[in-house]
Amino acid sequence: MPNLGVPELLIIGLLLVLLFGAKKLPDTARSLGRSLRIFKSETTKLREDEETTTATATVVQPPPAAVPAPQPIPPAAPPTATVEEQARALEEQAARLRAQAGAPKPQ
Repeated sequence: MPNLGVPELLIIGLLLVLLFGAKKLPDTARSLGRSLRIFKSETTKLREDEETTTATATVVQPPPAAVPAPQPIPPAAPPTATVEEQARALEEQAARLRAQAGAPKPQ
C-alpha cells in the first residue's frame, strides 16, 4: 500500500466531510470508537478464557489401551461357476427383473 502523506489525508478528510456532512462526522467517529472499544474488550475476554481453559485442561490422560493387531484377510475362494454359467445367471436375473417391471424382452 502506498504511503499516505499529508496531502492525501487532507483529500480523504475533505471527501468524508462532503459525503457525510460536518454534523454527522462526530457522531460517526463516536460510534466507531465505541465499537472498537467493545471489540477490544471482547477479544481480551476471549484470550483470558482461552488461557484459563488451557491451564485447567492440562489433565494427564491415561495411555490408550492396547489395540489388537488387525486380522489378515483370508484369500478369496476361486469362483466355482464358469464364465458362461455366470453370464447365463446374469441374463436370467435381468429377464426376471424385466418381467417384474413389465418391460418387453430385448431382441
